[in-house]
Amino acid sequence: MKKRMLLLLLLPLVFLPLLGVAAAFTVSTVQSTTTSTTTGVYDRIGIAIGAGLAIGLPALGAGLAISAVGSAAISALAEKPETFFRSFLIVALAEALAIYGLIMGILLWLKL
Repeated sequence: MKKRMLLLLLLPLVFLPLLGVAAAFTVSTVQSTTTSTTTGVYDRIGIAIGAGLAIGLPALGAGLAISAVGSAAISALAEKPETFFRSFLIVALAEALAIYGLIMGILLWLKL
């Protein structure tokens, strides 16, 4: 259990700087071929890291929520089949967290 929690906490922290650097290089390459803006390099890096956080953290939270709610929903469904709609609704609300994070990440990426 400790290894799982350690992996769950450290894995996003390892990939986040790599994602920010890759996004900053991508943005600088794309912007050099298009019109220039007044934002600095550090602004773009900050927005890229923010976009990575906006996608990664809600997806992580949604994954944890779906793992907890999904197993409970299947257990409840096995005992009482009439609870299907309620169980499906709760799992869908947990999945919506990741979709909202993806939308925010896309909006931040477009700001770059």
